Amino acid sequence: MKIKVDALTKKIKGTTVLENISYEFTSGNIYGVVGKNGSGKTMLLRELAGLIHPTEGTVKVDGKRLHHDLSFPPNLGLIIEKPEFINYLTGFENLKLLAEIKHIASDETIHDFMKKFSLDPASKQSMKKYSLGMKQKIGIIQAVMENPDLLILDEPFNALDEDSVKLLRELLRQYQKAGKLIIITSHHKEDIDSICNHILMLQEGKLAQVLENSTI
Repeated sequence: MKIKVDALTKKIKGTTVLENISYEFTSGNIYGVVGKNGSGKTMLLRELAGLIHPTEGTVKVDGKRLHHDLSFPPNLGLIIEKPEFINYLTGFENLKLLAEIKHIASDETIHDFMKKFSLDPASKQSMKKYSLGMKQKIGIIQAVMENPDLLILDEPFNALDEDSVKLLRELLRQYQKAGKLIIITSHHKEDIDSICNHILMLQEGKLAQVLENSTI
């Protein structure tokens, strides 16, 4: 898969939040998008996921233009900001409900991922009583359980315990080796440096620098 961003600009109520960004993302890589709060990280991920329309410029997925030829990138796993779920359902019930849309992830797959992240699939605890970290784990599972070709993950390590951080890093490395395209943001330098082989630095909505990480 190839995502080509060309002269991408996004303005909201007269304020430019992304300005003239051009870059190409290709499968088999993990890209880290970094920058201060307000630098445009989440907005860029929203553009790549097809959630918002650019003011100017284009985003193309394998040559097909978002919002023209495609509504969203195909085979996408996504976390943008805090995951939201149905509070009165259990974690498994929420995941099962999402899985029924495409009928790709089986009950067994959901069980396996929940157990990997130290969640009990049989628990009757509603999502309303889940901690922030537990909700984040469910968010990660819904993003990966259908084995997508493209993962766009906004702060996926947020609120995770140390073991879950290690597990997620290893999962993302495995997905990279399998030829998937992964784009993440994180406030923690260690998360980016440990798994991302390309690092995009945003400053005030502009792509200020691209670093190649040769240490991984």
